[in-house]
Amino acid sequence: MPYEKNSDLPDNVRGNLPSHAQEIYRKAFNSAWDEYKDPNDRRGDSGREETAHKVAWSAVKNEYHKEGDTWVRDKS
Repeated sequence: MPYEKNSDLPDNVRGNLPSHAQEIYRKAFNSAWDEYKDPNDRRGDSGREETAHKVAWSAVKNEYHKEGDTWVRDKS
């Protein structure tokens, strides 16, 4: 179930990530949703949705880190 817009994202994503990070999350999730539709392309017993969420969080962590309870963009 890909996300059409950021407001469709799960509460834990919308409530914690800044809008740019939400955009990264949404795009990565949607891409992984398509890429890992075949169970043979996933690791272990992970479902399609679980895999897509893992990929999305990983994409966010490439550009953001957490300081206390706040996600902040890494400095270039």
